[in-house]
Amino acid sequence: MKTSLIMEGGGMRGMFTCGVNDVLLENDITFDGSAGISAGACFGCNFKSKQIGRALRYNLKYGKDPRYASLRSLIKTGDYFNVDFCYRQIPDELDVFDVETFAANPMEFYVGATDVETGRIVYHNCKDGGKNDIEWMRASASMPLVSKIVEIGRYKLLDGGIVDPVPFRFMERKGFDRNVIILTQPKGFEKKKSSIMPLFFTLMRDYPKIVQAMNVRHIRYNRQMEEIAEREENNEVLVIRPPEALNISRTEGNPKELQRVYDIGRAEAEKRLEELRAFLDPARE
Repeated sequence: MKTSLIMEGGGMRGMFTCGVNDVLLENDITFDGSAGISAGACFGCNFKSKQIGRALRYNLKYGKDPRYASLRSLIKTGDYFNVDFCYRQIPDELDVFDVETFAANPMEFYVGATDVETGRIVYHNCKDGGKNDIEWMRASASMPLVSKIVEIGRYKLLDGGIVDPVPFRFMERKGFDRNVIILTQPKGFEKKKSSIMPLFFTLMRDYPKIVQAMNVRHIRYNRQMEEIAEREENNEVLVIRPPEALNISRTEGNPKELQRVYDIGRAEAEKRLEELRAFLDPARE
C-alpha cells in the first residue's frame, strides 16, 4: 500500500488546503507521496518541508503588499503575482523555505503544469526544493491572462489546473493506492465555461492547443469531480473539502479573509482526523 496527498488549486482558496495540511503536520500524519496543482503546488510544498504555518504567515503579512500581487505588477511585469518577490525574496530572505528538510523528506512531491504548445499536462518531481523546483511550482500556478508563460527547458508552461486540476489519476498510475484528496470547492460544485475565453483566444491564438484545452476545462473538471465522488463512495479515496463555498477571490489579499478560509480548513481536518488515520492504516478499522 502506498499513500498520497493530492491538492487542488484555486488561488487563495488554497488557504483551506494550508489549514488542513498544518493539522496533518501537527498530528504527525505522513504520506509516501503527494501532488499539487497551482496553489496546491505553491502552498503544498510546505508539507514536504514540514513548515507549519508558513504559507498562512507570509500571505497574512504580504497579501496586501503591492510587491506581492498587484495590477501594478501585472502592468509592469506581465505577472499579477510578482515573480521576484514571490519566488525569490520570500523563500530566500523574508520567510525562508527550508530546502534542507524538503530534500531530506523521502515523500515524493509532484507538481503539474500545462504545456501551451501541446495542451497537455507535464509533471515534475520536486526533489531538492531548489531553483528549478521553484520554477516548476511557479509554472503550475501561472494563471491564464494574469501570468506570463514560464519557459523551463523545452517546455512553455501555464497553470496545471487547465488540464488536470486534481491529479488523482496521475498518482494512481504512479502506484499510489490509498489517496487523500484536498478539494477547495464544496461537494456538488459544477464549473461553468470560463467567461474569459474570447480574450484568452485573442491573446493565445499562437497556441491553439492551449486554447482548445481551456475551452473544455469545465467539462474535464466536472468529470473529475464525478470520478472522485464515485471513488469516495467506494472508500477508495478520502476527500476533505469545504462544507460550503469559501466565497474568496483567487487573488484575495485581505488578512481576515485569508485567516477565515485557513481556519475552515483546520476545522475540517480536525473533524476528520480519526477517520483519516483509519483510512491510511486499514488495520486500525
